[in-house]
Amino acid sequence: MGNLLRRLRDNRGVSRERLAFNAGVSASYITHLEKGDRGNPTREVVEALTRYLHRLDPLSTEDRRQLGDLAGLGSGELPSPKELRAAITPEMLRALELHSPNMAALIDVRANLLASNDSWDAAFPGLTEGGNMLRWFFGNELATRVIVNWEADARRVTRWMRGLIGRSGNADGFADLIRDLGEFPKFRQAWSEGGGEFAPHVWAVQLRNPVTGLRRKVYAQHGRLDSTAYPGQLLTVLWLPG
Repeated sequence: MGNLLRRLRDNRGVSRERLAFNAGVSASYITHLEKGDRGNPTREVVEALTRYLHRLDPLSTEDRRQLGDLAGLGSGELPSPKELRAAITPEMLRALELHSPNMAALIDVRANLLASNDSWDAAFPGLTEGGNMLRWFFGNELATRVIVNWEADARRVTRWMRGLIGRSGNADGFADLIRDLGEFPKFRQAWSEGGGEFAPHVWAVQLRNPVTGLRRKVYAQHGRLDSTAYPGQLLTVLWLPG
């Protein structure tokens, strides 16, 4: 969302301070949004930003839609993994390979794996293109051997999932995934604990090689791709050595 918000603000010659005042938020909040280091804004904030920008110079229907989509406020059906995979460009795929030997992948907001490099595939055995990170995490026994602190991470991932669904305002788009994950007792247990929070842009994970038992600490970071046919629905995930 950050790049689009900055462009719309710059095109109207309005400062962060002025935009923030009229939207009822702080200037530092606008700065964080534009840098992409803050979780998605609420629907109320997006509507306030949109109203003020539109008052200065009418927004196109496309700009309005993209602001909502990039903020995770889209409604209706989410694009399928097949549709998102078709939107991946050769440049995106080359970028994954350039990150080797670090693990890199493209996923959607429901954690479907769309593309990955060899390092990613080697680190997560049993998770192949077309699979889902969450189904692998809760349903594949290998996940408990690869993720060192699996129990704690299971609760953390579930809270992040609750936060994402709540922030998106589109619970229907996640209904099938929740139903599928409900087949796994460990997910049902973590889900029943309640609570929700927003995933940070960078977090630490302890991984284990299931064959050698060798452990390593990595830092995972993710970011949304703005320049796709489905704004805000395609995410890059990069794992760097700790």
